[in-house]
Amino acid sequence: MKLKYLFLLLVLIGIWSCDEKGVDYELVKVATPELMAKSDFRNSVAIVDPENIEELGKIYAYKNYIFVSDSKKGVHIIDNSNPESPQAIKHIKIPGNEDISVKNDFLYADSATDLLVFDISDMNSISLVERLKDVFNIYDYNIPIEAEAVDYGKIDLEDNIIVGWTITTEKRKKVDNRFIGIAFEDGAVVQSMAESVTGQGGSLARFQIVGNYLYTVGNYQMSIFNIQSLSSPVLENTQNAGWNIETMFQADDYLYLGSTNGMYIYSISNPSSPEYVSEFTHWEGCDPVVVDGDYAYLTLRGGNDCGQLESVLEVIDISKKETPTLAGRYELENPYGLGIKGSTLFVCDGTSGLKLFDKADPLKVKQINAYQDAQSKDVIPLENNLLMIGGNTLYQYDYIADGVELISSYSLR
Repeated sequence: MKLKYLFLLLVLIGIWSCDEKGVDYELVKVATPELMAKSDFRNSVAIVDPENIEELGKIYAYKNYIFVSDSKKGVHIIDNSNPESPQAIKHIKIPGNEDISVKNDFLYADSATDLLVFDISDMNSISLVERLKDVFNIYDYNIPIEAEAVDYGKIDLEDNIIVGWTITTEKRKKVDNRFIGIAFEDGAVVQSMAESVTGQGGSLARFQIVGNYLYTVGNYQMSIFNIQSLSSPVLENTQNAGWNIETMFQADDYLYLGSTNGMYIYSISNPSSPEYVSEFTHWEGCDPVVVDGDYAYLTLRGGNDCGQLESVLEVIDISKKETPTLAGRYELENPYGLGIKGSTLFVCDGTSGLKLFDKADPLKVKQINAYQDAQSKDVIPLENNLLMIGGNTLYQYDYIADGVELISSYSLR
């Protein structure tokens, strides 16, 4: 009897593996989009009382406020008038949100394919004052990493927005060199007189405000908005930006885009039309970048979805923007964001904590301190103190000789 059942099993396997003559089949993890009507999606923006953060996103500082994003859900506003005792005051619910920037009390935020503008001059009466619809033609739809294929037949983006994905395992014909992407008909692939006050984001940011322009970057497209009229931005230009862009940093008259396989440099001497200058190519890895003077500092996180090689800090000589060159490489454990103040480079090394490097001589960067008692994701080195997020906690530090000293830790859950 056992032999009979074994024979039957082998027959079924044979039928499954080759249903048609000469055609091989395999089990494939297929991602199917979860859709929401655009009308419902756009009506779900709300300003509510403080709530716990479900998935820690990015950090942004403006005046005495800290904005912490809840990935794809919006931003939480923290009053930091007293750094020893920060207080959450508001939560702006923004579906599909990843990034923000603030200038003169106007907050710009992405909401999937839309750009939203909020008036935050009165934190007790925040209001949505403008929405530019469908300005992000290439948008990061966050197809799950484990997905091996996408169910294109169920993607209707004319009246809907992708708000999530469902993964199922299906038997499909075997295809070599499978590419996951979302194709559209147009060929794109889914993804005043007073002193101006602009906020500051961390190294994981994709938004940058420079003068009267807001620069935003998606997976491989840059959108340039004229914000001379702060409450009424105008989409002035869109252009290709590179490939697998993850972050954007601005220094002097240049934008530095961090991608999974390189750093792209763009000149903004003509602010409405950034001009490609050069790129520095490295192996595949998650790649935020910051710049100080003639050197760029970037971290590469290997493993998982970021790459297969080791994790490192790279120092790039950008004194000649047309020909950036590698000036140094230092091993790390699990790096994320980084920031600079003076001669100190702050590197978030994930579960290995915060590491401090002396970069007085960029060609001989050396570690001077490490704080392993806190998980770290990104930092913002402000004038008087250091902000850091990681492990669902907001940390604030005073600067001391060759190190930092904890001011407070604030749980975001």
